[in-house]
Amino acid sequence: MKPRAPSGKKSRKRQGADVIELENVGYSYGGGELLGEISVELSPGSFHFLTGPSGSGKTTLLKLCYGALLATSGQVRAFGEDMRRLDRDQMALFRRRIGVVHQDCRFLDHLPLTENIALPLTVSGHDLAGEHENLRELMAWVGLSKRAEALPPELSGGERQRAALARAVIMSPDVVVADEPTGNVDWEMSQRLLQLLVELNRMGKTVLIATHDLSLIRAAKSQVQARVLRISNKRLQLAGADL
Repeated sequence: MKPRAPSGKKSRKRQGADVIELENVGYSYGGGELLGEISVELSPGSFHFLTGPSGSGKTTLLKLCYGALLATSGQVRAFGEDMRRLDRDQMALFRRRIGVVHQDCRFLDHLPLTENIALPLTVSGHDLAGEHENLRELMAWVGLSKRAEALPPELSGGERQRAALARAVIMSPDVVVADEPTGNVDWEMSQRLLQLLVELNRMGKTVLIATHDLSLIRAAKSQVQARVLRISNKRLQLAGADL
């Protein structure tokens, strides 16, 4: 299944609404402020990079965007809805609309790669027999057709990252959030991953990538209109043209 473009059948309420919007958001833990006064809008089909020093709060901000953490102040809206007001079922539906590529790329080591990638379908109750062709196409799209039966410990770093991306988009989400997706791969593989993310964006997906790799950002800006956000001193800034 090469990721599908949006169908365009969104409700009138959602048309034109930002996919994710943070308004004066802060997050504190253990009595200490990790992030504060964060305001940013991710519009449909936009492409964003999030950068900043290690430990600056990039992963925390991503988690606020996809609902793994709730802000301690301010407001986070997802697809026009206040995230704090979503009940359990609504939150589950919201999370299906956001595909996340985690930094640590965790898999179930006893399952072959195909079944690991299909896990979101399994959890959501889809009939895997009916998804066989889609899954085959998705494996080909990320270049892993020949590794379909491999177990996760047998994969290289680049293969694991591509598998993580495939798993993140298998439900055809509206948004793809990637946390340091090229942190453990060489330059050639980082370019391959970037191409996949750019292709997703050209299909209408909103993309948000956290990275410390300025060379990757420069490479992307020659291919796609990307907005670069930087965390500095617990605040979010729009990066200048010095990247």
